[in-house]
Order: sequence, then structure tokens, then C-alpha cells
Amino acid sequence: MSIISMILVVVIAFFAGLEGILDEFQFHQPLVACTLIGLVTGHLEAGIILGGSLQMIALGWANIGAAVAPDAALASVAAAIIMVKGGDFTHNGIGVATATAIPLAVAGLFLTMLVRTAYVALIHGADAAAKEGNIAAVERTHLVALFLQGIRIAIPAALLLAIPTSAVQSVLNAMPEWLSGGMAVGGGMVVAVGYAMVINMMATSEVWPFFAIGFALAAISDLTLIALGAIGVAVAFIYLNLSEKGGNGGGGTSTGSGDPIGDILEDY
Repeated sequence: MSIISMILVVVIAFFAGLEGILDEFQFHQPLVACTLIGLVTGHLEAGIILGGSLQMIALGWANIGAAVAPDAALASVAAAIIMVKGGDFTHNGIGVATATAIPLAVAGLFLTMLVRTAYVALIHGADAAAKEGNIAAVERTHLVALFLQGIRIAIPAALLLAIPTSAVQSVLNAMPEWLSGGMAVGGGMVVAVGYAMVINMMATSEVWPFFAIGFALAAISDLTLIALGAIGVAVAFIYLNLSEKGGNGGGGTSTGSGDPIGDILEDY
């Protein structure tokens, strides 16, 4: 891996850390982070496959109350770096990288805890600056907090990049076949469980037909993922258009959709 590629990977890792809080450009999502790392390292196809596999897992992760979800940003960046340095872009190599992402995501919670502990001092400083009317100091505090989120991912990425490629390959090659094969199978099972969790959350009478159509198209045709994605987007637009024109079943005479929150949002 060239020096320029390493620098670009660290930059991507930094923005992935930022997006873990900002949620604006979704750099922290596995599909985006792994794809970008694959692009800058010259392994775009493998990056997309790895990102798609990890995305199926991360879709089931969410912060609920004080419970913080595993760190998708660190898992994505670290798994992509391990895959690139390992040099195995086959199904088995991608499966091993997917399996290693899970403990890395859990380990990322420790870094999140350290950063959020540092936030306590920053928040007190921002409060003191706000009492004095020093808006510039408050803004600097926010920027420092964002910087900490960025380096939370960038530093581990840089440390992984500093490890010689030969060392990473030696460790991966030293794995017995039963371990590497088991990690590949386990990675696939984790993806399946994540996808099942997403389906469980989304499954409604309106959505199930689209799952059936997508499954049939993927199973019986030679269409690429890009073609399937284009079909999915087209069908979604058709569905939205039909819903707006006649989906209420009464040409505007219905008093509600049966979803009180949805009706409130529509009225708003």
C-alpha cells in the first residue's frame, strides 16, 4: 500500500469518526467506509462486498437510551484495512475480515467511553464560556469535541496501517484451516442474523411483496447488484407514486392511515 493510499485511508477513518456523531454524509456506515477504503487502495469490488456484508449487521445496531451500540465506524475501517493488508480478496478472505469486525466493534465502545468522558470537561468549559457570552469559545469547544471523535477512529487506523503487511499476512496465513473457515462461516451467519433483525423491524403487509420480488430477481436471474438496485429504486418510486394518488383507498375520503404518528407527520 502506497503512502498516498495510507494517508487517504486515515482521512476516511477521521471522517468516519466524525460521522458517528454528525450523521450527515454517513461516512461511518460500513457500506460507505469500506467502499471508500477499497477505492483508495485499488480494491473497490472487495471493499463493496465487505461493506455490504457489514452493513447487514450494522443495520440492526442502534443507540437505545444509555445503551451504546457497537462502533460501526471502527469495525468498518479496521476490517477493511485488515482485508487489504491480508491480500486475500476471495470469499474466504472477506469472510474472515467480516468476522474480525465484530470484536473490533465491541472494542470500539472502550474508545467511545474515553472520548465521552473527556466530553464532561469540555461541556463544563462550554457552559462557563456561555455564561460569559463568549460564543467563540463555545464554538471551539464543539470543534474540539468533533476532533476527538475523528481521531478516535483515525489513530487506530494509523496504527493498523503501521503494522507491516507481511506481519498481517503471516498471522492470517498461520490460522489453521478450521479456524479461518469457521470465521468465514461465522461471519456469514452474523450477516444473516443482522438481515433477519432488519426484516423483523420492517416486515409489514406493504413491504413483504417487495422482499419477495427482490428475492426472486436475485435468485433466478443473472442481474448484477447495480441492476437490482436500479429495479428496487424504480419499484420504490412507483409505490410512492401510487400511494400518493390512490393508496388511501378512497380518493381522499379516508380519515386516517391507521398510523397516528404518520398522520400527524403528514398533517405537519
